[in-house]
Amino acid sequence: MAEYLQGIVVAARGIPVTITISFVAIIGGLIIGLFVAIAKRSKFKVLRGLATIYVDILRGTPLLVQVLILAYGVPQLIKSTMGIQFNWEHMIIVGFIACGVNSSAYMAEIIRSGLQAVDIGQTEAARSLGLSSGQTMRYIIVPQAFKIIVPALGNEFVTLIKETSILSVAGIVEITRRGTLWASSSFLSFQAYIGVAIVYLVMTLTLSRLVAYIERRLAQSDRS
Repeated sequence: MAEYLQGIVVAARGIPVTITISFVAIIGGLIIGLFVAIAKRSKFKVLRGLATIYVDILRGTPLLVQVLILAYGVPQLIKSTMGIQFNWEHMIIVGFIACGVNSSAYMAEIIRSGLQAVDIGQTEAARSLGLSSGQTMRYIIVPQAFKIIVPALGNEFVTLIKETSILSVAGIVEITRRGTLWASSSFLSFQAYIGVAIVYLVMTLTLSRLVAYIERRLAQSDRS
């Protein structure tokens, strides 16, 4: 039993890194995803096409491959094409970029669905009041859309926390990497990874309950 508790304690030491990467990535993904979602609804075919390609590539390739390309492929490419020895000063930046960009593709689809869910009458009413397209989107459509997609955004955050385990392949010492290092030094692989699983389970269940609570509050607000 002591080994299992130690495994949980060791894995829990990676929580700050996991939470930091997830939070930064979800904010970055939200910002990028908003612009991509708006681009997909643009009247310009080129802009719509570029946004569609962006989403398709990121959703159609595994996050693991994207991390490997960014962590090891990009430095090798820079060295071979420019003759510059490039190394990420802090590998955690790879986590921010990889998870943020990957999340932005899913965020774009979530936001796009939220924008489409807003009644078209809202746009017509805003335009009749003299608001421009940009003002209508900023003050009328986007605020209502975000209220609709809050539960989906919460679920994306929960998913992203689990996906950060992939970053262990880049040497980022988050929860999974902590467990792996302890398993290598203690030769207690089962206890180590059970500890990792328990830490993830506690985190995701807690966040899931929080998302469900927020969803109930929003539903009560709509009814009132």
